[in-house]
Amino acid sequence: MREEWLLDNKIQEIEKLPSFVEKIQQKLSLSPALALNLNLALEEALTNIIQYAYPDGREEKIQVVAKSDAMKLILILKDRGIAFDPTQLPDADTSLSVEDRPIGGLGFFLIRQMMDKVEYRRDGGLNVLTLTKFLREEPGDQR
Repeated sequence: MREEWLLDNKIQEIEKLPSFVEKIQQKLSLSPALALNLNLALEEALTNIIQYAYPDGREEKIQVVAKSDAMKLILILKDRGIAFDPTQLPDADTSLSVEDRPIGGLGFFLIRQMMDKVEYRRDGGLNVLTLTKFLREEPGDQR
């Protein structure tokens, strides 16, 4: 399975996300709960890209590729924004009350909780964020 979505770096584009996730859900026969988690993880990642990767306000495209095999679903997000590795962010301190917690970081914390693997690399001027969700346990998986 392979699905691709090219969107503008505008927050209104997020409205189209559920239909992209629904295509993936149907092709892979994913549970509604898993589809909801995928939608939320992608929404958080895309919102961060749209809000922070282009401080100069230039219009660009963001590419989202979903591909799968029998074991896993891989979501790859590519953008030409400023280099930023979200995997280096510390985990949000969820022990603090909402009033005491600093703003930011919670979205990526949620992504880490919903996905099995999160990787970042900078490749020829592109930010490449790869989110992996195991659909079945891999041999030797110790989850």
